[in-house]
Amino acid sequence: MALSQLPKFTHCPPSLYNTHINLPLLTKLKLPTLTRLKSTLTTTEPIPITEAHNFLTPQEETQTQFSLDKLFIPPDTEVSINENSGLSARILKGSNIVLSKYARNAQVVQAEFIKSSVRTEDCPSDGLPEFALVGRSNVGKSSLLNSLVRRKKLALTSKKPGKTQCINHFKVNDSWYLVDLPGYGYASAPQELRTDWNKFTKDYFLNRSTLVSVFLLIDASIPAKKIDLEYASWLGQNQVPMTFIFTKCDKRKKKRNGGKRPEENVNEFQELIRGFFETAPPWIMTSGVTNQGRDEMLLHMAQLRNYWLKH
Repeated sequence: MALSQLPKFTHCPPSLYNTHINLPLLTKLKLPTLTRLKSTLTTTEPIPITEAHNFLTPQEETQTQFSLDKLFIPPDTEVSINENSGLSARILKGSNIVLSKYARNAQVVQAEFIKSSVRTEDCPSDGLPEFALVGRSNVGKSSLLNSLVRRKKLALTSKKPGKTQCINHFKVNDSWYLVDLPGYGYASAPQELRTDWNKFTKDYFLNRSTLVSVFLLIDASIPAKKIDLEYASWLGQNQVPMTFIFTKCDKRKKKRNGGKRPEENVNEFQELIRGFFETAPPWIMTSGVTNQGRDEMLLHMAQLRNYWLKH
């Protein structure tokens, strides 16, 4: 399917993200009401979030890089532009995400593997909120997950793509989950396995009531792939909240070999996807090697999670 043939979205009911999408030939859907859940925190020493001046985009850069239509503005957050003082908001570094009042308790105290499931109904039933990581095989998903919790072997990193074959739940701070989903697009996997992964992953997206957001991982070291655009399109059509996580942003291709900088690939992907969305989906640039984007991801998850719990 050509990129130009992907469905375009221009409107959908307001959701956690306020990202409006249009689904041709489909009627409006009402999203489920979010209910407050209990959470518990451990008292062990937390892994700190970096000082604020390190993860916020400098104010002078904010004025030149972003306009309101390119920003992700979290719910219950007001942003305006003044001719004299500029943008009345702070933006997380290496992203388009406005920092909100819900960005608190983002530290990782502890993380542990809980279970692997092959069916949505077999996933943990404790009602805690969760964030799912998914991406093309070999996108650096396990490395990024390990970077988030600063544990090298929490998620098994394999040199063979397609190693993750289950829905893997990791509990963070005894209060929420990171979920490692099977990678897509690995041609060497058996056809029956690819079919099963595709089926139960989509079932998880559509039926997991505690799913706060999907983090769709995109390899920024290479040009945009059609399969990533199609995956984003499917999530959009089904009104699944998502954030684009651009991985491998530490990698630099040699210009003489026709390579592009990660920033260039990120911009090109955004240009391709912009036509499908009325308002910009959130995105963050990351690296599992240098930990770039780690604090920004945790703060983004914290403000989404805290809003979700409150409402």
